[in-house]
Amino acid sequence: MGKPGVLLALMTTAVLTSGCYYYPAPTPCPMIAQASAVSVTVAREYAPQVGSLRLKACQDGVCKEAGVELFPGTASIDQGCTPEGVCSATASPDGTMIGMLMLEFLTEAPMALTATAAAPDGSALPVRTLNFRPRGAYPYGEQCGKFVTASVILDSQGLRQAA
Repeated sequence: MGKPGVLLALMTTAVLTSGCYYYPAPTPCPMIAQASAVSVTVAREYAPQVGSLRLKACQDGVCKEAGVELFPGTASIDQGCTPEGVCSATASPDGTMIGMLMLEFLTEAPMALTATAAAPDGSALPVRTLNFRPRGAYPYGEQCGKFVTASVILDSQGLRQAA
């Protein structure tokens, strides 16, 4: 191989290796969509007192109000791992009730939330209000987009933002 052949081989090698260095493979993102909703958890000790729940959420001058269907909440119970490294868990009822108020959109702007509940016998429970900011996070990295969540807990003391 003459000098031109060696020079061509070196240039090709330099271009190919530098190309790999400058263009890392993109990180894959999960193919899931985020629901625009306010999620509510009725605390275990308060859940037996709540027969029905209605939420009103106001954000950026737009309000949405609707009854919220409540479902039994669960907690994950660790079932351990096998020697091969396969781990598992199961869901177990935890005494809470959970529900969601679907919204057209959800931002990190301040939100006013009102919870109107009734006892199983139909009698009114105290109306609870909370002013808070939904939280934005990048659970899968910034390349996968921001998820905004609005989660609250309702108990006998009132409404509070979930951690």
